Amino acid sequence: SNGLHAMPPVDTDPHFLIHVPQKEDTLCFNINEEPGVILSLVQDPDTGFSVNGQLIGNRAGSPGQHQGTYFGRLGIVNPTTGFQLEVTPHNITLNPGSGGPVFSWKDQASLRQHEVVVTINRKRNLVVAVEDGGTFEVVLHRVWKGSAVHQDFLGFYVLDSHRMSARTHGLLGQFFHPIDYTVSDPHPGSDPTKTDATMLVKSHQLTVTRGLQKDYSKNPRHGAEVTCWFVHNNGAGLIDGVYTDYIVPDIF
Repeated sequence: SNGLHAMPPVDTDPHFLIHVPQKEDTLCFNINEEPGVILSLVQDPDTGFSVNGQLIGNRAGSPGQHQGTYFGRLGIVNPTTGFQLEVTPHNITLNPGSGGPVFSWKDQASLRQHEVVVTINRKRNLVVAVEDGGTFEVVLHRVWKGSAVHQDFLGFYVLDSHRMSARTHGLLGQFFHPIDYTVSDPHPGSDPTKTDATMLVKSHQLTVTRGLQKDYSKNPRHGAEVTCWFVHNNGAGLIDGVYTDYIVPDIF
């Protein structure tokens, strides 16, 4: 794939991929919000560790057209050690509040602050590993120069979460705990090329759509095609509460 083909709408919004190993399955959903909105992705109340993501929009687009949104800024905080990391498609800042060092995506670096190790892999990804917590990956998505529509954006992936507390929440953090659901009655959907089905989850009955997503966690450059059950309406029925519960005022 040369990356120039038109992507279905499922791919343009910040897409959340939830791997469900006990079912050998993947769930996915989008959050459609205005650029600038900050979402709580991971929040562990036992340690205060948190990851928040701010949305950016397309630079261009005709009026009334649905504006694709992406993550353009991430804030990762481990308050027990005073660790803060701000990541954008342009640079990576350690402890921005106290004027910490700034790195670019062209750097190859490994930084350690107390129990957190940050590894920057030049132009590809960065990995944040917390000793008694999780391991997280941020992927830099560069868009080809000829594109008038998109700007560079970030992908956020959870590589390991099994040491995080059972109370961990957030749009992604709530899925660090096993989730139970059943999918039945596959049938052609409103788009005849796609399969719809009925999902029973958290005593909600949802119509879900079989979709293709790109998972960049194992291959940051090209990604791997993953089939997933796409949950519509901002993950309604799958996520706890409603998606607006996850809007936070600040990146940290």
